[in-house]
Amino acid sequence: MFTENFRQNKNKETPMIDLRGVNKNYKTAVGDYHALKEVDLQINAGEFVSIIGKSGSGKSTLLNMITGIDRPTNGEVFVNQTAVHELNENKMARWRGLNLGVVFQFFQLLPTISVIENVMLPMDFCRTYPMREREKRALKLLELVELADHAYKLPTALSGGQQQRVAIARALANDPPVIIADEPTGNLDSKTAEDVFTLFNNLVNEGKTIIIVTHDSGLAKRTHRTALITDGEIVNEYVAQAMPTLTQDQMLWATRNAKPVTYEAGTMIFAEGTNADSFYIVSKGMVEVVLPRVNQSDVVALQLGAGKFFGEMAFFHDKKRSASVRASEHGAVEVLALDYEKLSELLRQSEVTREAMERIAQKHHAENLRKREEIK
Repeated sequence: MFTENFRQNKNKETPMIDLRGVNKNYKTAVGDYHALKEVDLQINAGEFVSIIGKSGSGKSTLLNMITGIDRPTNGEVFVNQTAVHELNENKMARWRGLNLGVVFQFFQLLPTISVIENVMLPMDFCRTYPMREREKRALKLLELVELADHAYKLPTALSGGQQQRVAIARALANDPPVIIADEPTGNLDSKTAEDVFTLFNNLVNEGKTIIIVTHDSGLAKRTHRTALITDGEIVNEYVAQAMPTLTQDQMLWATRNAKPVTYEAGTMIFAEGTNADSFYIVSKGMVEVVLPRVNQSDVVALQLGAGKFFGEMAFFHDKKRSASVRASEHGAVEVLALDYEKLSELLRQSEVTREAMERIAQKHHAENLRKREEIK
């Protein structure tokens, strides 16, 4: 996941990719199929994001919304501040060629033309570079992926990993701000997959925004953040981060039942000694766990950023708040609130999550007592 500073810097920007309330329905012989359900997803410039989910969960449909290959039944899709859902077919192809580089799982190189000609195709289609410069640029891109020596061979003369790197070079041909890769390492051996991932990391460091669809959870964990899609819905990433031992269906249930709440900078979220009724997950900003002192300034015992949670101690003890929690004075805070009745229902479904959360509650309770002794 991002460092907090990275998040704060990026949150100030207009998202590079912004899906708002996207639904996609398909008519089938057995009735309507709801492939995407009220999807909201924002990805900022320079992010490296993985999309994961089971087969049939909606991953490919989601990519099709971003690339404009398909259109939402309703909702809005913005990429690089363009309303993709409003583009007609004539404008769509050129827009896609200039703004998106797409890397397919099975490469999709044209087998009857050379490697360098494959890389030049997007430039030819969009006429982005003068004719005399296209071959030179294609060679530079092939140097980037360490395949310049194979420029004039047919794709069939290359290994699978080499063809995938040619596909990445082709995706970069028009210098698009966004690269989208569908299972880019799915057909590669581990060494070649690692090389491809390293290349993606280098491109992100140079400012590209990259989205990969993958079944490899280990690979997904190495991206900046992960969007988990289940039954056409996006699981809240902070729910997944806070309670990673939940199943995908349980994460989705928690996402549906958690209520977003915003607190202005410095606002008290709850006070020590008050009755407790909710568990909270931080989704933006920073909260401070504070221990009040009589006639003295409060002591900040702990700071919690995005993906961290609080309110678990009262849930496992006497339902009374044992500390105060407030929004940091440095900015507004967004949290997801799950009432204790819903939390109980969720933990009944996942004993391993209950045990993990109870251990954390006991640890925090002990730290709370120790801190109080220190400030006496």
